[in-house]
Amino acid sequence: MARRYSRSASKDVEREMHKFKRGTLRSGKGGRGGRVKSRKQAIAIGLSEARREGKRLLSRPVGRPSKTARSRAAKKGAQTRKRRSARS
Repeated sequence: MARRYSRSASKDVEREMHKFKRGTLRSGKGGRGGRVKSRKQAIAIGLSEARREGKRLLSRPVGRPSKTARSRAAKKGAQTRKRRSARS
């Protein structure tokens, strides 16, 4: 099987997984987001740190917007429709 990420990026993910397993991994700026509770989130933190350091990684998946982005767009669309109907 081919290597997905560079060795150094894999080390970053491995380090974050160890923190996660020990229960010391925290999310958000300065760890204010609280304790990380899922493996996927721990992996994502490791990969984002590797990206920040400029290590070789696959690009982020392109396609469907995130759930929060979709809900934000739906709310904005509803507000626009409401304003337009109020003007008529």
